[in-house]
Amino acid sequence: MTIHPLDVMPDGATLHGVTASPARVGDRDALRVTLTDEVIARGVPDVDYIDAPTFVRIPRAFEAGTVEVDLLSRLRPDAPEYARAFAGVAWHISEDIDRFECAYVRPANGRKVSPPPPRDVRAVQYFAYPDWKFDRLRRDYPDGRFESGADIAPDEWINLCVEVGVTTVTVRVDGRVALHDIEAKGDPATGGALGLWVDIGTEAFFSNLRVTPAQS
Repeated sequence: MTIHPLDVMPDGATLHGVTASPARVGDRDALRVTLTDEVIARGVPDVDYIDAPTFVRIPRAFEAGTVEVDLLSRLRPDAPEYARAFAGVAWHISEDIDRFECAYVRPANGRKVSPPPPRDVRAVQYFAYPDWKFDRLRRDYPDGRFESGADIAPDEWINLCVEVGVTTVTVRVDGRVALHDIEAKGDPATGGALGLWVDIGTEAFFSNLRVTPAQS
């Protein structure tokens, strides 16, 4: 296992549509990540944000194994009505940023805040960029297998753990399985870098990124 405390920017990390800076949240050091002012003001939905490559890219080669991080996310004052404090982890990020997979939480849809249906079963999401964003997954898989509810809320620390297999992904939130052995929609034959991902209307804090490669 490799641990990145995220009290500073990881070595070699690059920013894509986001800003990032060390921050202190309560008694914890973290990395604060949010979209750039340029993306917020002039970005195009479904191009510059909404399940797009908006992340801190960490040049850590990763194919399969476990990626785990603690995160706290909340809505920005300028968040659009549909924002849900989106934050998560990305993997298999290609060198040219034209493909990656991601699992993220929507804490404003967490059961702790009693959202109305169907938001109560949409607190955790998987997607694969560019072809399998959340809206296509909902349309093609109306059983909702690529998202689920969770006992979470904004402005509290959440543990997000993603188990990446060759063809499947399992997502745990605070130790509980949210998505179990779902079909990975990325290319199973390729690896790539990792990322700390956020979306529109979100201020997120990330701490203690833990990466455990699969045993060969």
